[in-house]
Amino acid sequence: MTDLQFWNDTRIHEALNLMSENITETSFSGISTDSRSVREGEVFVALIGGNFDGHDFVLSAVEQGAGGVVVSCSVNIEEGRIPVYHVEDTLEALGNLARYRRRELDITVVAITGSSGKTGTKDLTQAAIEPCYESHCTVGNQNNRIGVPLTLLSAPENTQVVVLEIGTSEPGEIEVLTQIAEPHIGVVTTVSESHTEKLGSLDGVMKEKMELFRGLSAGATALVGGDPQILSTKAKEVIKNTLVIGTGSHTDVSYRPSQIKMEESGCCNFSWRGERIALQVPGMHSVQNALMALAISDLLDVPVSTAAEGISSVRASEMRMEMMEMGGITLILDCYNANPQSVKSALDLLAVIKPGRPKIAFLGSMLELGSNSDQLHRRVLSQAMLLDVDLVVATGLFSLESSVEKTKKNTKSPRLVSVLDPQKAYEKVRDQIRGDEVLLLKASRGVNLEKLIPFFEADFGTKGTSVDGGES
Repeated sequence: MTDLQFWNDTRIHEALNLMSENITETSFSGISTDSRSVREGEVFVALIGGNFDGHDFVLSAVEQGAGGVVVSCSVNIEEGRIPVYHVEDTLEALGNLARYRRRELDITVVAITGSSGKTGTKDLTQAAIEPCYESHCTVGNQNNRIGVPLTLLSAPENTQVVVLEIGTSEPGEIEVLTQIAEPHIGVVTTVSESHTEKLGSLDGVMKEKMELFRGLSAGATALVGGDPQILSTKAKEVIKNTLVIGTGSHTDVSYRPSQIKMEESGCCNFSWRGERIALQVPGMHSVQNALMALAISDLLDVPVSTAAEGISSVRASEMRMEMMEMGGITLILDCYNANPQSVKSALDLLAVIKPGRPKIAFLGSMLELGSNSDQLHRRVLSQAMLLDVDLVVATGLFSLESSVEKTKKNTKSPRLVSVLDPQKAYEKVRDQIRGDEVLLLKASRGVNLEKLIPFFEADFGTKGTSVDGGES
């Protein structure tokens, strides 16, 4: 996963802080954590997870060609066959290997976290800086204690800028990842009630996100989004000169946009330092993500025109505000994650996009909200019922909170259909769908709400296509 000849016995010992009197001339082709795809000469790190133990696959990795293994318990490998590195915790060892690699590379590290907008900001930042730098970025959802180290370990030798997405689901995770990544630029896009099952509350989320700034070294730069305003207040308690990026009056004026306009497609354009940026990712929240990417590119001395052109070329990622046409229906597919803030943003977009067409909000559960789940689902459903949409379909945990809304219903409220199972909900509302609606599918990843797409294809169109004409 890294450049040939970087890793050798000496460097593995140094990275893992292991003592040995028998350093060999052995070299390795990279680091791997997957016994199924380990390549010839790679060091296999035997991770332990909730449902697996990499030590069970050490012999398989060796048979696949692993040149060494990192383990935390005894393994049955013939002495002298390959180097075996014994550590107390293999997950910690993976992070130590990544930090060692990061320090050996002459790179600038940008670390982006936040309750929403991490991936969008990362994608836009990559597009903004690519013409000027050899960049290496997080792929997919590789933003945890396994994915962040693997991203650093896979950075090519000629990398100049690494853009990392930093996620968290429990206290202490961001602190560890910051210690591994040692960022030069730290970004918190926003905070809201997300992963509160383990983080406890909005205060717990805020505290966890601030660990990124607490871990920045002297001379590093901190950036936060302007919403909610308390985010900038808390950030400046940690780093006084934090840059606040957004459109509000409390944000840094030199980074504010002007002349923001939303087209009927839901995509916005705006002016920034003399350049016009035309976004291809819908939603007002995409303006915020773009502003953050512009600020990061400015810190990296990317010309404004170059950054603007790159940002204007970015299209929505799969299942993240992805727009698809099914016959006469426009689907807004936003099923990669969901928390109260991101659901509200998606609903706001639905209400204003493509005026004059009927609107349907098809909502699935927001997961990992802990004891606050009922209250938060009730709050978001109440917000949905105040919007200018025609039908709200409440499924999963939303369906359990719908009885209160039904009692409050008035003539201006959307119709509300409540069914626990999303597929059964579709079957119930199928005859109410005319075929010319704009329909939002929004839920957490674990709900797999995209499983409804084949039903839309069967009933309203033979093929799903994205709004730019490419097949989805």
